[in-house]
Amino acid sequence: MKLNCDLGESYGSWKMGLDSEAMSHIDQANIACGFHAGDPQWMIKTLLLAKQHNVEIGAHPGYPDLVGFGRRSMKCSAEEVQSLVQYQMSALDGMARCQGLEMTYIKPHGALYNDMMADAFVRENIMKAVANYYRPVRLVLQATPSSAQHKEEAEKFGLEVAFEAFADRCYDDDGRLLARSKAGAVHTKEKMLAQVKQLMEQGTVTTVSGIELALQVDTLCVHGDNEEGVRSIEAIKVMVAGQ
Repeated sequence: MKLNCDLGESYGSWKMGLDSEAMSHIDQANIACGFHAGDPQWMIKTLLLAKQHNVEIGAHPGYPDLVGFGRRSMKCSAEEVQSLVQYQMSALDGMARCQGLEMTYIKPHGALYNDMMADAFVRENIMKAVANYYRPVRLVLQATPSSAQHKEEAEKFGLEVAFEAFADRCYDDDGRLLARSKAGAVHTKEKMLAQVKQLMEQGTVTTVSGIELALQVDTLCVHGDNEEGVRSIEAIKVMVAGQ
């Protein structure tokens, strides 16, 4: 199971996250593309850091919402969804090429990710955007009980997908993430490690009301926003390495 982390979210003079500390413990870097966070200089810095640690590169596009950090949904047309996704993919892809790297996947950010999972219209147009890119790129989706359906949707576009689980987030009974506005949405370190262990050993997560959900997982999302988060990534990496 690979570990992926959202990085490159600093902007101008504002530094976000502990990218240098987290990068050495992960397999995949989801790099912000400038719409919800990040800027050209921070993109290059993050790409070079990924190159140093031999970490796979992915685009992390969001809604054009710097003020809200991409966590607010926007009502977009089909053309707008496709163009904003392809624009951000292209930005990171071009930057990566300049550093001798290759972007291999895309994982939407924040509200765009949540809308993709909840709204067939948004999901279809993100899939179209990725499928119509000039070369093959994988799309990361959340692993849910509907993963087989989502894979079939992607196959109609000739699109390869990967499914992810979240180490530190509590799951709702429908398999989606419990809203951050609700109590217990983000796990303590102890609960997070227990959830990762359960995923590895049983292929399941336990929802907020105690239901066990089976999930097929290719990659695990971790967060390096602070020192405690980095220490948690280190612990997860040790756990996964010993699988």
